[in-house]
Parts: sequence; structure tokens; C-alpha cells
Amino acid sequence: MPSLLEQLKTMTTVVADSGDINSIKQFKPTDSTTNPSLIAAAAALPEYQSIVDDVLKTAQKELGSNADDKEVAAHAFKTLAVAFGRKILDIVPGRVSTEVDARLSFDKEKTIEQAHDIIAQYDAAGIGRERVLIKIASTWEGIKAAEQLETEGIHCNLTLLFGLHQAIACAEAKVTLISPFVGRILDWYKKDTGKDYTGSEDPGVQSVTTIYNYYKKFGYKTVVMGASFRNIGEITELAGCDLLTIAPKLLAELEASQDTLTRKLDASKSASMDIQKIPMDKETFEKMHAEDRMAHDKLKEGIEGFSKALEDLEKLLAKRLSEIKEPVSA
Repeated sequence: MPSLLEQLKTMTTVVADSGDINSIKQFKPTDSTTNPSLIAAAAALPEYQSIVDDVLKTAQKELGSNADDKEVAAHAFKTLAVAFGRKILDIVPGRVSTEVDARLSFDKEKTIEQAHDIIAQYDAAGIGRERVLIKIASTWEGIKAAEQLETEGIHCNLTLLFGLHQAIACAEAKVTLISPFVGRILDWYKKDTGKDYTGSEDPGVQSVTTIYNYYKKFGYKTVVMGASFRNIGEITELAGCDLLTIAPKLLAELEASQDTLTRKLDASKSASMDIQKIPMDKETFEKMHAEDRMAHDKLKEGIEGFSKALEDLEKLLAKRLSEIKEPVSA
């Protein structure tokens, strides 16, 4: 009997939610996605010290010996995620997602500028745009930035997505992919109601199912990648979703189980569903966002969390730079 992971791969594109290159090698996903927290965690591991050190040394050379450690660390940070992305692309046959600074989530123009910088780094390394997704938070400004980038042939992954209004806006902006956060939705509802949820009653599972059926009903090209899982039950309830990005711990659980997996999401069934289309503009988006307490709370919390992870990463890089920096000769 094939494992749950092997069965899942026949229905859904499996993506590794990790910056840990060893885990990616182990589970052989098609694609890989990272975020600031994952990159910060990987950068702190001894086995990836050489990647970090190479990035810091290059940043030091580019800025010159007069630059202080904080400046060098900030410059190095801009290239570290791409350095990990390049290593990951040596392993996976598909794509890697590389995230724009979460602190730019409400600045359309600066998001576009940083996306151009990330793509330029991959271009310089000889990696084609078809293998890279620019990861952007699903604010109205982030979605509009992605809309422009997509017209330039730069593909985007809209993350920190919790509500149908965000998903509809992304689809109408013709973004390549969205990452609705299943587990974080569950976390919010458990805290808000004091209840536990399993199987198809899981609010995160229900949210992704609703988005998937909406997209397939109306023929949107944007694909759905469920993310942020708390248990393998959430994953099996979304079997058949376009993509699922899964952490190494849960990939291992799926690999160890030989239960029978049933497809739960099917585009052919979505077409006959009675779903009403919702016209989306900025006013509607903001109204729906204000009315959806969960999406409002989790988007804010997610941006703040990723921003803190970036600040922690910059501190880690500055500390490491002070340890490896060659003394300036008199």
C-alpha cells in the first residue's frame, strides 16, 4: 500500500514548507516555499553557516570596509533568501517562493521595487522567472503590486490570505498562486470559541474549500496552495487542492501512514455548485476585511510576526558578521 504522501502526490502538487535543505532532499517535493521565520531558523543552523557567511562576505565587499555591521547585515538580508532559494532550486524540479520584506506590505511601489531586485538576483544566477514565485502579503496594496508584476512576467504567490475577499481580489488581479493559511485560521477560531475542530468542520479547511470551489466555478487561472497546517487531518481533507505546502514534520507523518486517501476537492464538481459571484473593488475589499474579524486579526498578526522575524534575522546576521569579519589592517 502506498503511503499517504505518495497517494497525495497523485492528486495534488506537494510543496515543502521549509528553508531546511536537508528536509527538502528527503521528501522530494515538486516545489518549495519559505518565509522570513523559516529562513531565520535555517540561517541559525550550523549546517547552513557557509551560506550565511558567503552572503555576509559578499555584502561586506559590495559596501566596502567603512560600512558598519548593521548596514552590511541589512544588505546581506536582501540576498540571503535568494541564496537559500538557489540552493533549493538545485533540488526541486519546480519553483521556489521568495518573500518580499513584510514591512513593505502596505507600500505598493516599494513592494514592486524589491520584487524587481529579487528577480534580478535570480536572473544574474541564470535562473529563469518560470522557477520563481515572488511572495507578497495579501493586503490590497500587495495584491495591486502583484497585478502589475504579473503583467511583466513576474509570477507571484500571495500569502497571509485568510478571507474570501482577499482570494477574489487576487484572482481578479490574475496572480499566479495564493496561499490560504489553514492552521492559522483554525488557531483563531479555537481561541475565539474555545472549541476544537476536526475533519471537514475545521474552519481553515472550510475556508480553502470555499476558495477552491469559487475559483473553479468561475474559471479563474489563479491556483490555490493550502498552507500552514496543524495536523495531517487538515491535509487529507484538502486532497485534490491544486497545491499544498507542508512542513517537514507533517510530511514525515504522511510518509509513515498507509491509510487510504480519498480526493476531497474536485474542479469538475465545483462547476455545478450554486455559488454567487462577488464583484471586487477596493471599497468592497475593505468593507469585507473590516467585517471579517478573523481575517483582519490574522493578517495584522502575520505581517507583524514576519516583520519581527526579519528584524531577528538582521540581528543574527550582524552578530555573525562581527564574528567572521577580518580586522582592518593599520
